[in-house]
Amino acid sequence: MQRSGGGIVRGVANAPIEPLPRGATVLSSRRRSRTSIDQVQFDRLVPLLTAAATDGRPSSENCRDRHQGDRRDVPDPRRPAASPLPAEYGAGTTVVMEEIVRRISKSSHPVTLFVLIPPPSEIWPPSLDENRSLAEELKNEGYSEGTVGAVQTFFLTGVAGPWTAETLAALAPIDTVVQLARAMILRKNYPGVDVLTTRSRLLDDNLVGAADVEIARRVREAIALLCAAQENPALAPDPVLLARAQKLQAFFSQPFFVAEPYTKRPGLYVSRAEALRGCREILDGAHDDLPADAFYSPADRRNPRRPGSGLSTPRPFGIHFEI
Repeated sequence: MQRSGGGIVRGVANAPIEPLPRGATVLSSRRRSRTSIDQVQFDRLVPLLTAAATDGRPSSENCRDRHQGDRRDVPDPRRPAASPLPAEYGAGTTVVMEEIVRRISKSSHPVTLFVLIPPPSEIWPPSLDENRSLAEELKNEGYSEGTVGAVQTFFLTGVAGPWTAETLAALAPIDTVVQLARAMILRKNYPGVDVLTTRSRLLDDNLVGAADVEIARRVREAIALLCAAQENPALAPDPVLLARAQKLQAFFSQPFFVAEPYTKRPGLYVSRAEALRGCREILDGAHDDLPADAFYSPADRRNPRRPGSGLSTPRPFGIHFEI
């Protein structure tokens, strides 16, 4: 369901219904669907809803075709982008959604977000309330419902429990997947973005450059090493590589603008160039003498060696990538 404002409601039926005429009055039953969207439905909906963002037109008529003549399946940067947030309870889903919307809503490139919220679960007791209204919760927090400017958002029912490789496979048609995992939050990684399962089809050396793709590959390998060590301490990986991976994980935190009332810290924007530079320096050992905590502090993004760095504590709700 999507409420785009102006009294307009758009919805997706997951069961046979009688056709609704345009202009019909829609009343909320205050009940949410408990049926998870399947891959067949998702394959059908993605092109339909993303095209609606620009009436089927490219998002930028001036964008040059940088992969002309390349036979590989490289995504066209001119078309509207689609990105789902497959989430779990306790992973800060609505906070991440609102931060993304506020950052890119003024862009000239349309984006469609699919927020995949899990069915009601005892893990999150408020979700069991039959009268619970996500729209009211967002309003009470001062959040939008995700449809602002260049961004349109649809809320769909995701899967129960943690996302797996099999359930994530249903999101294959999507350009970018940002997975939010409760396990990452429990490890004090804020936001709860799972770097190993989060992906983008635009991360291609025909679009962003081979050097950038190589850094992303190295980062994934480092984080994979860290996760393996956390799950099985008996592995005993190289302590230097493990320490670098811990610094990378801390480096991925960043204060959210939307969370300023709670964290009492100003939001911070980090450019792609700065993020890549920081990752490269950590991977190459330029900061081997610094502790991982040094990379939690906002000021340390630009100068991790300033006097007094490394003494700050982790912050709730952060992100470190350029949308």
